[in-house]
Amino acid sequence: MTHRHRPPSLLLILSPFLLLSSLASFKSDLTAAAECLPEQRSVLLRLKKGFSTSKSTTNLGSWKSGTDCCDHWEGVTCDPASTGRVTALNLSNRFISGTIDTILFNLTSLSSLNLAYNLFNQSLPSLRFEKLANLTRLNLSNAGFYGQIPSGISRLTKLVSLDLSTLFLNEKPSTSLKLRDPDLRTLIANLRNLRELYLDGINISSDGSGWCRAVSDSTPGLQALSLVSCSLYGPIDSSLSKLRSLSKLRLDQNKFNSSVPESFGNFSSLAELRLSSCGLTGFFPARIFQLRNLTLLDVSDNTDLSGNLPEFPENSTLETLVLSNTNFSGTLPGSIGNVRSLANLQLSGCRFSGTLPRSIGNLKSLANLQLSRCRLSGVIPSSFSNLTQLVHLDLSFNNLSGELPSMVRWRSISDVVLSDNMLTGSIASSLGNRMLPNLTIIDLANNSHSGTIPVSMFSLPSLQILRLSQNQFSGLLEEFSNPSSTLSSVDLSNNKLQGPIPKSVFRLSRLKILSLASNNFSGTVGLASIGNLRNLSYLDLSNNMLSVIDGDDNSSWVSFPNISTLRLVSCNLNRLPGFLRYQNGVSTLDLSMNRIGGSIPRWIWIIGNYTFNYLNLSFNMFTSVEGPPPDLSNISSMILDLQANMLQGPLPLPPPNTIVLDYSNNSFTSSIPSNFSAYISFTIFLSLSNNRLTGEIPPSICNASYLQVLDLSNNNLSGSISSCLTEGSNHLGILNLRGNQFDGTLPQNFNGNCALRTINLNGNQLNGHLPRSLANCSMLEVLDLGNNHFVGPFPYWLGKISTLRVLVLRSNEFGGHVGPPPGNDGSNYTFEMLQIFDLSSNNFTGSLPSECFKSLKAMKANSDFNRSTVDYRYLEWSKSSYYQNSVTVIFKGLEMTLVKILTIFTSIDFSSNHFEGSIPGEIGELHSLVVLNMSHNALIGGIPPQLGNVLQLESLDLSSNDLSGEIPQQLTSLTFLSSLNLSYNNLSGKIPQGSQFSTFTNTSFIGNEGLCGFPLSKQCNSTPVDPSAESSKLDLNWQFIFTGLGFGGGLAMVVGPLMVWTKGRRWYNKLVDKLLWAIIPKCHCDTLGDCKVGDEDMVDDSMEMEEEGRRFCVFCTKLHFVGGRVIIRHVECSCLRIEE
Repeated sequence: MTHRHRPPSLLLILSPFLLLSSLASFKSDLTAAAECLPEQRSVLLRLKKGFSTSKSTTNLGSWKSGTDCCDHWEGVTCDPASTGRVTALNLSNRFISGTIDTILFNLTSLSSLNLAYNLFNQSLPSLRFEKLANLTRLNLSNAGFYGQIPSGISRLTKLVSLDLSTLFLNEKPSTSLKLRDPDLRTLIANLRNLRELYLDGINISSDGSGWCRAVSDSTPGLQALSLVSCSLYGPIDSSLSKLRSLSKLRLDQNKFNSSVPESFGNFSSLAELRLSSCGLTGFFPARIFQLRNLTLLDVSDNTDLSGNLPEFPENSTLETLVLSNTNFSGTLPGSIGNVRSLANLQLSGCRFSGTLPRSIGNLKSLANLQLSRCRLSGVIPSSFSNLTQLVHLDLSFNNLSGELPSMVRWRSISDVVLSDNMLTGSIASSLGNRMLPNLTIIDLANNSHSGTIPVSMFSLPSLQILRLSQNQFSGLLEEFSNPSSTLSSVDLSNNKLQGPIPKSVFRLSRLKILSLASNNFSGTVGLASIGNLRNLSYLDLSNNMLSVIDGDDNSSWVSFPNISTLRLVSCNLNRLPGFLRYQNGVSTLDLSMNRIGGSIPRWIWIIGNYTFNYLNLSFNMFTSVEGPPPDLSNISSMILDLQANMLQGPLPLPPPNTIVLDYSNNSFTSSIPSNFSAYISFTIFLSLSNNRLTGEIPPSICNASYLQVLDLSNNNLSGSISSCLTEGSNHLGILNLRGNQFDGTLPQNFNGNCALRTINLNGNQLNGHLPRSLANCSMLEVLDLGNNHFVGPFPYWLGKISTLRVLVLRSNEFGGHVGPPPGNDGSNYTFEMLQIFDLSSNNFTGSLPSECFKSLKAMKANSDFNRSTVDYRYLEWSKSSYYQNSVTVIFKGLEMTLVKILTIFTSIDFSSNHFEGSIPGEIGELHSLVVLNMSHNALIGGIPPQLGNVLQLESLDLSSNDLSGEIPQQLTSLTFLSSLNLSYNNLSGKIPQGSQFSTFTNTSFIGNEGLCGFPLSKQCNSTPVDPSAESSKLDLNWQFIFTGLGFGGGLAMVVGPLMVWTKGRRWYNKLVDKLLWAIIPKCHCDTLGDCKVGDEDMVDDSMEMEEEGRRFCVFCTKLHFVGGRVIIRHVECSCLRIEE
């Protein structure tokens, strides 16, 4: 049978086309079905009408009438089930402002609504939120909404995620959301499906039991809880541990003031725990570190939270560990190298100690390492060079030493901050290459790096900040090619760099800050070259060997960069830089210690355009101030220092808002103007000392209610001291009126809030009794009332002031015994901090107060007292704003002014009184005493051998008393003793020999008939011998005696006239000096630097020296004085040189 080949069926042929057609039809039907409903589009367009946007890219341009809202409308998502209804609306981060139309609530199919990070600035609609019953995600965070959270949100029972945070917008309470009605419990009571709750910045104001129970009872399945800065307080309640599914817990910036619950270690799913700035206390539970899923832990800024780092297992998942500014301590465990996933490690401001583990080099993912202020020591391990992903490194303010590790492989590094350590060595191998393309900050300040500075650093492509100040860099700073176009700050100050400043520095076009101060740069710098730095705002070339050349006035000054800070201290300027008069934004100008003379011009006050806040023209040669300053009332504050010039005439009125004013050490001759107080209403520091001012202190000066330092010393001011200075101010800390002509009595009422730390009235004509209210000054450290006419008994009640360090009552008319009155044991008046105790030249009587000496704890070497300066800081924000106290003491027979009072200097001077009885042995307990003067009294008995225990003693004067007995051998152990005066007593026996005693002259011992031995001419009797033998010896030696008498008489005829004739005496002394100079080296003795042996013409018990005298020195001392000032040496052994 034959089969015919039939053609394919038409249906089969068309079937592929029919299939494609059907699919196209289906797609068309689907598209038609998914097109948004007209009412949905209408709602969105009406919603848009209420919006306004500040950026064209966020103006919802795709939202157009007649288009499909489900098809590419920004932020709009429709139901995939082809209903054409909007199910998700995301308008976050679009800078939208305006209002939210309540028509929004017609989008009832919404399951997700996100309006976060916008600028609506309105309250949320109070009604109709409940209509959005299908919402599972609601995010209104940081959108500018404020006021009460609508209660309708509490009925959105399908919510899985709720974010109402206002953390970045709640600077004012009125601009944040509130949770009052409903409160937290009411808000979430029905939200059983909630898994994420973010309420950051909302003022919940609830204690631990309130918020913890509300959350744990209503949302047991919660996985993320964030309540940052919600005014939560009190301990965290244990009920929070019911949230077993928690993976994210953020509770930063609340006030728990309690410990971290141990139960947090049971949150097995916890991945993120943030508890920073919560006032946490106690010991941090170590179990939390062991949580298997933990990736982020931040408990920073809890200064009372203690803890230790555990041993980390190899499978640790930690990526971020932040413990900064806590009380965590101990060492950094080597096992920290096991945390291979660690990318962010911040431990700054903790109490860790020890060294940096080498294993940190294993953290190959580490990008941020901050360990500043951690008390770490040792070297930076070389393994740090393996941290190839490192971006930020901060190891500043530790005790790290050694050299820098190699940084060649740190290709991602941005910040290297290693300042304030003890790092040494060159930096050329670590930072002196160009293989660090992302490096923006190099801060190595305050170390001991040495060598030269690699010039390649100035060409790093991304470098912005270079701080190498306070190191030991030396040598020339070479010229460099290809200056960086990004470098904005260069600080090389306080090094040993020398030579000229490279011209290429002035080609760093982006430079804003340039500080080269306190080096050894030399040569000249023309200000015109600085004009090339168009962005420069800060320039400091101070304290080099430079000569800054102003140049001639020219038109280029008009286009000079706008400088805000200019410091040219000691730059050999002889006139004010010309470009200054064209500036209008100067805030800080320091031209001190130059040779600028003439008048201070009027234009100097306006170059800051009312931003001028620091002007220092001190130590120059200005003679006058040109005209009154213009109206500067708009300046907020100003520091004005014109001290140590040659200014004369009437006292100029300062700018009205001056906070520091120093006119001292000039030649102003007027009285203080009566309206002066109107210009110092905000002044904190005022010094008019060392001028020629006359008249009285105007009472209006007490209107300067912020005054902390008032120094009017060494003028010719007169009148009485106004009571307002002691009664009215709660701020005045320093009152220095010494060296004037004030008279009358002291004000009687020192108020209970007295803040005075120093009262110096020395050298006036004041009289009367001291007011008992002076004891109200409970912070008083220095009280100097010397050289006045005060009367009355010893003010024992001053011992109640526990801070008192200096008490000077010398040269007054006080009398009676020293100590509390009978019946008072003085236990509350101890003077335990006293270090300078001067009662000399008064009329005190009775015995020396042994109990008082026992209580002087600051003079005992074993007492734990601060060895610093007694000074006063009047500006907390300024490192240099210290007022240095000074005091006058008798030291080694001379009146000396201690310009800086160091606590290492201690002195007791009870001389020139009428004290009786013996010297108390308790003085021997004052092991750190430096000066003891009990001369010119009526003391009896022996010198206590306990004085040999006062090993720091340098000056001892017991002259002009009635002391008896032998000089204790124990005094020879005083190896620092350089001045001794025991003259005019009834001492007897042999003068001890050895150590310092061999250096004292006969003036130290004259007036004691019973003393013998060197250096007196009277020899001591030898051991008794047999009379017959002695007679025989005399018979045998007559020939030698007569020979000696003849030679001595002849010598006296020659030398005697020389000792009376001054020029002859000096010739004789020089001759003896030459003889001693030939002998002394053979005795292995040391001499002064000028190699001169001293003049022996000492003037009786005043112990003064001839003007050109030098005294040979073979002893060690810590204190000597030159040119009338005491210099304190801390070297173990140096020679004392005394000049008048």
